Amino acid sequence: MTCRRLDGRSALITGAASGVGRATALRFAAEGATPVALFDRNAENLAKVAAEVTEAGAAAIEIAGDVTDDQQCQAAVARVVTEAGGLDILVSNAPAHSAAPFLEMTVEEWDRVIQVNLRASFVLGQAAARAMVAGGRPGVILYTASVSSMGASKEYAHYGASKAGIVNLAQTMAIELVGHGIRVNAVSPGPLDTPQSLAVLGSQEALDRARESWPLVPMNRLGKPEEIAAAFAYLASPDAAYITGFNLVVDGGLTAHAYSIPEELTAR
Repeated sequence: MTCRRLDGRSALITGAASGVGRATALRFAAEGATPVALFDRNAENLAKVAAEVTEAGAAAIEIAGDVTDDQQCQAAVARVVTEAGGLDILVSNAPAHSAAPFLEMTVEEWDRVIQVNLRASFVLGQAAARAMVAGGRPGVILYTASVSSMGASKEYAHYGASKAGIVNLAQTMAIELVGHGIRVNAVSPGPLDTPQSLAVLGSQEALDRARESWPLVPMNRLGKPEEIAAAFAYLASPDAAYITGFNLVVDGGLTAHAYSIPEELTAR
């Protein structure tokens, strides 16, 4: 049985129509958060997740919008404050992802990923923090970062830079907002079983193979969105009351692994 650590707390989750966002919305609802506001540009999927959140026992607020629009981000926060009487938890999770070699990457590709991942994190985080301070209530701001914030991957200069920026943003916000009772943390997932991974791998067949085995990860599998949602639920809860400015890595041991000697190089 899920603990109800978030009873009566209002939450806003971006990228909520699928993957980690959906799983986090359902986990928050199961833990007693209400209302749970869902912000995503995919209105059709958003409605489905809202129905699931309602079925889980929480009030759902559907906000169809784009995190690259500053005014829509600020309006989403304002709507939660108006309808819920205040905002307690923000999970800034909406992702942008693409691949391009550094020498061939266009400014447009760079700008899009930075805008969705990093700029929106700033705009949403600032709007949420201002609302919390104005309401005189403590709160929690959480970000989806990535193991890409901790090291490089070929063809992902924009993505890695955006995620590293998110981690530093969370740390800076944490030390500046601590006097207002606002905690700020990030979660860095490793490879996950999400629609984003399907887009990266290129086919359902490739994703199915990855589900069976992912050798670079010591646990030899993709992570589940629900496992990231559990990390967010912990960081949002009173159980994490003394944690701020932290980047919680949830990656099946990926970043703990330095190297292994290839079997073909070992004597038998």
